[in-house]
Amino acid sequence: MSSTRDIDALIEMMAKLPGLGPRSARRAVLHLIRKRAQLFTPLADLMHTVAASARECLNCANVGTSDICDICASEKRANGQLCVVEDVADLWAMERAGVFKGRYHVLGGTLSALDAIGPDELRIPKLVDRVTTEDITEVILALNATVDGQTTAHYIADQLEDRVTLTSLAQGVPIGGELDYLDDGTITAALNARKKL
Repeated sequence: MSSTRDIDALIEMMAKLPGLGPRSARRAVLHLIRKRAQLFTPLADLMHTVAASARECLNCANVGTSDICDICASEKRANGQLCVVEDVADLWAMERAGVFKGRYHVLGGTLSALDAIGPDELRIPKLVDRVTTEDITEVILALNATVDGQTTAHYIADQLEDRVTLTSLAQGVPIGGELDYLDDGTITAALNARKKL
């Protein structure tokens, strides 16, 4: 039996994380082992805590530790604006920019015929329901500027036509770009220059 079996298993698991390959995972694990008291043990404790308490917001699908996230629970955010994003990373990117003061709706992906992802696999029916039942005056489509993102935006625009003002992010978001990789200034410019669909 190998004396490094558990360490090798940890490296393999870490290598499955986005942005980490086998070499980066190996370096990270070795660093954690060297800094066991300062990093490894607190990290392991936090990972255990988050694994037990993290959940999706029942309203918007943001990730937090309660059934309704802080954004949805805040009455200050109930300004009639609803920003639709593909995933939680995009929501967090918008929040990092600090310019949007409304609420969000996370779709959970985009429409994709190749991957057999239709409207029912996403949170599009829940979006239509929220527009119908909440006091929403504007839906901002902050979807990635990819083919699937634009297809999804057009589908949502068709579903919500004549129900609410629809806008989308404008300048600043490059074609093929993804929100999570944009800097705060670019996101701010794109949100401020959104246009009606």
